[in-house]
Amino acid sequence: MWASQQGVQHRLAPRKMALGCIARVMGPSLPGVCAIRTGLRVPRMLQSVVAAKGNANAAVSPPAAAGGGNKKGKRAAKDEGSDDVSGPYSPTVRLPTTEFSLRANSPIREPQIQQYWEQQAIYESLVEQGKGEPYTLHDGPPYANGDLHIGHALNKILKDFINRYQLLQGRRAKFVPGWDTHGLPIELKVLQSLPEKERKALNVLELRAKARDFALRTIDAQRVQFKRYGVWADWSTPYVTLEPSYEAAQLQVFGKMFLNGHIYRGLKPVHWSPSSRTALAEAELEYPEGHRSTSIYVAMPLVDVGAKAGPELREALKSGGAGFAIWTTTPWTIPANLAVAVNDQLEYCVAEAQGEAASGWSLRRLVVAKELVGRLAEKAGVEFQVLATVKGSELEGCSYRHPLFDRTSPVVIGGDYITTETGTGLVHTAPGHGQEDFAVGQRCGLPLLSPVDDAGNFTVEAGPFAGLNVQGEGNKAVVSALREAGVLLKDELYEHKYPYDWRTKKPTIFRATSQWFASVEGFRSAALDAIRGVQWVPGAGLNRILGMTEGRSDWCISRQRKWGVPIPVFYDTETDEPLLTSETIEHITGLVSKHGSDCWWTLSVEELLPPSVRHLAPRLRKGEDTMDVWFDSGSSWAGVLQSTPGLQYPANLYLEGSDQHRGWFQSSLLTSVAANGVAPYKQVLTHGFVLDEKGQKMSKSLGNVVDPRVVIEGGKDAKQQPAYGADVLRLWVASVDYTSDVAIGANILRQMADMYRKVRGTLRFLLGNLGDFDPSVHAVPYEQLPALDRYILFRLSQVMNDVAAAYDSYQFFKVFQTLQRFVVVDLSNFYLDTAKDRLYIRAEADPSRRSCQTVLDALLRSMLAALAPLVPHMAEDAWLNLPYARPAASVFQAGWVTPNAVWSGLTSEEVASWVTLSEIRDAANAVLERARTSKLIGAGLEAKVVVHVSDPVASAQLAALDSARNGADDLRYLLIVSQVELAPDAAAAKLCPFYDTLPSNTGAGEITVGVARASGVKCARCWNYSALVGTATAAAAEAGSSSSEWQYPDLCERCVPVVADKGFMPPGAAPVAAPAATGKEPAVAGAA
Repeated sequence: MWASQQGVQHRLAPRKMALGCIARVMGPSLPGVCAIRTGLRVPRMLQSVVAAKGNANAAVSPPAAAGGGNKKGKRAAKDEGSDDVSGPYSPTVRLPTTEFSLRANSPIREPQIQQYWEQQAIYESLVEQGKGEPYTLHDGPPYANGDLHIGHALNKILKDFINRYQLLQGRRAKFVPGWDTHGLPIELKVLQSLPEKERKALNVLELRAKARDFALRTIDAQRVQFKRYGVWADWSTPYVTLEPSYEAAQLQVFGKMFLNGHIYRGLKPVHWSPSSRTALAEAELEYPEGHRSTSIYVAMPLVDVGAKAGPELREALKSGGAGFAIWTTTPWTIPANLAVAVNDQLEYCVAEAQGEAASGWSLRRLVVAKELVGRLAEKAGVEFQVLATVKGSELEGCSYRHPLFDRTSPVVIGGDYITTETGTGLVHTAPGHGQEDFAVGQRCGLPLLSPVDDAGNFTVEAGPFAGLNVQGEGNKAVVSALREAGVLLKDELYEHKYPYDWRTKKPTIFRATSQWFASVEGFRSAALDAIRGVQWVPGAGLNRILGMTEGRSDWCISRQRKWGVPIPVFYDTETDEPLLTSETIEHITGLVSKHGSDCWWTLSVEELLPPSVRHLAPRLRKGEDTMDVWFDSGSSWAGVLQSTPGLQYPANLYLEGSDQHRGWFQSSLLTSVAANGVAPYKQVLTHGFVLDEKGQKMSKSLGNVVDPRVVIEGGKDAKQQPAYGADVLRLWVASVDYTSDVAIGANILRQMADMYRKVRGTLRFLLGNLGDFDPSVHAVPYEQLPALDRYILFRLSQVMNDVAAAYDSYQFFKVFQTLQRFVVVDLSNFYLDTAKDRLYIRAEADPSRRSCQTVLDALLRSMLAALAPLVPHMAEDAWLNLPYARPAASVFQAGWVTPNAVWSGLTSEEVASWVTLSEIRDAANAVLERARTSKLIGAGLEAKVVVHVSDPVASAQLAALDSARNGADDLRYLLIVSQVELAPDAAAAKLCPFYDTLPSNTGAGEITVGVARASGVKCARCWNYSALVGTATAAAAEAGSSSSEWQYPDLCERCVPVVADKGFMPPGAAPVAAPAATGKEPAVAGAA
C-alpha cells in the first residue's frame, strides 16, 4: 500500500495475508466493485503527503499536504498500514506508489492549493499569455450589504466553470468581479445601526461616508468567501460602483441617453414605497403570496346621459336613482377618482336591484357588464331585473357625481385592460394612481390628482381624510364614508398579487410625482431587435424578456435618497425649470471622475456649473434625486467592459438568476441600446433559485438554510455538518440542472462527497500505477496496444468529445454525468479492475504492463483536464503529484486535452464485440455469485468459466481476442477468473454446476455462461489456478539446472520468470525436488 515519511516514499512492512488478493483489492476506492467478487474487505487507502515533483518550470514548490512530514502524519500512515497485505512473494509485487492522498483534507489542502496559484500567478499568466481570443463573461454585481448565501455560491461557481474551461482552451478569459454599492439597503443598514439621536443629527456627507465604509467592509468580507469557493478573478482590482471612475462612466451613459432624447422629467404615477419614501422600479418589487386587500363595489351616481346613448339606454336611466357600478381593491384611491372607464366592445346592462339586501342602497339601477350581472347579484345577495342591454360605446359621454366630493366626472372609453374576469366591467379611474388610468387620463384630457404624500398619508386635497395613512386608517375611513353615503354595494377581502418593496417587505402604492424617466417608448423597437440578436440560454428566456420589454412603461430612474449617484440637474428656484445640457453633464462628469460623486454635496452650485453658465448660479439649486441603482449596475458595460483592457464590449456572456430578466439583463440592455444602439451581451445564461431538499424556499425560521461556509469549513457538530471543502460544493453545482430551481441539503451533500471520493480514488489509482512510468521513454505506440487498451482509448475519446460539447453548451450536469458513468462503469467496474493483474504481477517492463500504463497516463491527463473546471483543487493536487516531470506548473497551463484522432478509429464491429463482452461479464458475475453463495468457490480466481455465444460473428470475435495471448485481451483476464473456455455449443456450458442463458441485447444471439471450479493448483503469488504450478521447478531439477527457478515450486509459469529475474528468494527457501506425479494438487502456500 501507499505511505510517506518526510516526503520519501516507502513501502510499509505488511502483515500476513495471502498476497494473491492484491490483484483484487487494490485500486479505486469504489465500494462494492471488488469486494463482491472476492469476498474480501477493501483495505483503506492511506493518508499521504503531496510533495513537489521535479519540474524545471516551477519557481515555487507546490504546497505540501497537511499532515506530511510530522509525527501525526507518520502515526496515521502506521495505523492504516495495518490493513496491508503480504505473503512470501510480496516484495516482488509492484504495488501502487503515490503521495496523492485519498483523504482530501480540504479545509487545509484547498487553501494551500489556492496559495500556490497565487504564488505562481497561474490565473494571471493564462489571461496574459493565452494564445486564443479574449473571452468576456461579465459579472453581474452582487449587492454589498451582507454575507453570501448559497445562491451566490451557485452563481459564482457556474461562472468559474465557464472561465476555467475557456482558459483551458487557451482563450484569455479575464474575469473582473464587481459589487453594487449604492442604494437604499445600505443606507437603511447604516441608519438602523445608529442610535436615534445620532441618526437625527447625521448630515448627508456623514451618511454617505458611513455608507461607503459599510459597503467596502462588506466587499472585503464577501471577497474572502468568493475566493474560498475557488473562483478565479481579478480580486485585487474589482469594479465597484462607488468608485469615481465608474460613477463618471455612469454619468456619461446618462448624458448619451439625454442627448439621444431618451431622458425626460415628468409628473406621472410610479411605484412608490411609503416605507422607504422613494420611487421604485419594477425590478425593485416583489409579489408575495397571500396578500389580501379590501375590495369594494361602489355605485357612482348618474348625473347625465351622454349624446351617444340610444333610446333603450335613455329610457332605462331616465327615472333617476341610477349609477355606474365600479369595483376596486384600493378604496383609498376613490378620493382621486376622475372618471369611470368602459370597454366599447363589451355589452353592458342596466339592471334594477331587488330584495332586502338592496334596501340600504341609495341607487338601485346600476350599469354593469352583461357577463357580470349574475356574479354581482350573488355577491351582493340581491336579484337583478335587466332593463336594457347596450354596447359600451353608448356609455361614453355620460357623467356621474363623485359620491364623496362635489365634482362631476365623465364616463370614458378605456382599453382592452377592461375585461369581464373580475369586478363589474367598469373601471374606477384615478389618473394619479395607476398606469392605465394615467394613459386614459392623458388621452381624455383629465387632470392629475394624487392627494397622497411621501409617507403614504392623505394630503389636504383629500378633504376629511387628510393625515390618515392610505394603507391603514385612511383606507377604512373611505369605506365607511361610502357606506354612509349609501353607495357601498359590497366590501370583502380579496387575495391577489400586490407589489411590495423588496427591501422593506412592505406594500407599495401608485402615486403621481415629478420624476426623471428613461423613455423606453423612444427606443423600444431597437431594444426588441437587439434582444432577438442575442442567444438566450435556456431558450425560454427570449420570450420572457421580449414580453417584459414590449409591455414595460417608461423607466423611472430617479430616487429620493442620498446614497447614490446624483442626477446632475439644476432647478430654477422660482420656476422649478430644470437646467440640464450636454455641457453641464460633461463638466460634472469631469468633477466626479476626480473627486467622486460626493462633490455634488461638497461643491457649490457655482463650482459645479461650467464657466459658460456659471453666472446663473444665484438663481439655481441642485437637484436632490439620485439615480436608480439599476441604472448604476446597468451602466457596467460602460464602467467596466469599455473601460478595462482585456475585456470585450459586447460581452460574450452575462450569467445571472432568472429574476434578472426584469433586473440587470434589462437595465443593461436598455442603457446600452439607448446610448449605443446595441445589446451589451452576445449570450445570456440564467439559473434558477436554490431550495432545500423538500423543494421549499430557504428560511431561517424553517431552519433549512444551507450556508456555503458551513458546507466548506464544517459546522459546530462535525458529524451532522462535516467539512466537505469547496470542491464538494462545486461538484453539487456541477450535478444539478441549474436552468430550473435546484435543491441542496445534507443528503445531497453526502452523495456529492461519495462521488468526490470515488473520483479521487480513481485518480489515486492512476497516479499510483505510473510511479515507474515516463511517457517520453515508456509509452507504447497505439498500433502495438492490445485490443482492450485501444477500446478504452476509444471510449476516452468519446467521453472527452461529449464533455467538451457539454462545456461548450454550458450543460455542466452532462459533464458530471458523463464523467461519473465513465469513472464507475468503464474504469472502476471494468478496465482498472482487469488492469490490476498486469500492473501488479507482470514484470516492470512487460509489454502488456507498459501498454496499460500508456493508457493510464492518457486517462489521467484527460480526466484532469475534464475535471479541472469543476473540481480545480483536486485536479491541481493530482497534477502536482505526477510521477514524472510536469510539462507545466499547473494543470490549467497544460491546457485542454484533445483526443488523438486515431483513438476514435475502431470499427463498429470492434465496438460491438466489446459491448457483447460486457454482457458476458455481467452474466458471468451473476453466475459466479451463485457459485460463491453455494460454497463451490470463494474468490473468482477459483473459477473456470465456460462461454457459448450463438452468433458466429460474435463467437469468432471472442475467439480472436482470447487467442491474442498478450496478457490483456485473454478472456480469463477480462473476466478475472483463472480459466475461460469457449464452448462450441450451449450444452457444454450447461454441464457446469452453475450456468445461465440470456438473450444478447447487441445482436449476439444467446449467451450461455457456466461456472465450475478451476483446474490445477493455485499460484502463491498471483492466486491464479494453473496446471503448470511447479512445472518449471520440476523441469529445472530434471535438467540439473543451477537456475534459481527450481526454488519456486508454488509459482505458476507466469510468475516464475518474473521472480527469478529479480533474483528473489523467499524466506527459508531451499532446493526442492520435483514433485511426484501423484495426480493430487500440490500444497498451496497460504491456503486455509
